[in-house]
Amino acid sequence: MKLMFPYVNTAEEIAEVARLAAIIWREYYVSIITIEQIDYMIEKFQSVPAITDQIHHQGYEYYLIHQNGSAVGYMSVREEEGKLFLSKFYIGREHRGRGYASQALAFLEQLCKARNLSYIWLTVNRNNESSIAVYEKKGFRTVREQIADIGNGFIMDDFIMKKAMMVP
Repeated sequence: MKLMFPYVNTAEEIAEVARLAAIIWREYYVSIITIEQIDYMIEKFQSVPAITDQIHHQGYEYYLIHQNGSAVGYMSVREEEGKLFLSKFYIGREHRGRGYASQALAFLEQLCKARNLSYIWLTVNRNNESSIAVYEKKGFRTVREQIADIGNGFIMDDFIMKKAMMVP
């Protein structure tokens, strides 16, 4: 099934991303981080005000992941100094394991090629083994570790991964 990746720019689309974030984060991350940290991170990074600010003031682009016209996930990227930062990449539980991540990453690779960007990079929780495995399968490699204080006594303990783009 071919997916579509509509660009997010309306209040309704931003609300849809925030709705998906609240569902996916509470379902997926509860085995990796505390519910208190999940709630804090949703409010700080994935709420309607946070997403709106990221789009309008921080240079982030959001894309819904649509299958048959229904949102099954979302992504957020930001172009930085000739590279693409994959900030957010989430697919709902009932849609995982169907090749959607492969299609979404192929979309991002095409975006990189069209913009002549040298690589995609991301941060991933070092205990998020299933996502790390997907990224490695798609050619991403861990380049370093990072611990970031995100406030309220919470940290993000991540790997930084990147994948070089083949420039013609």
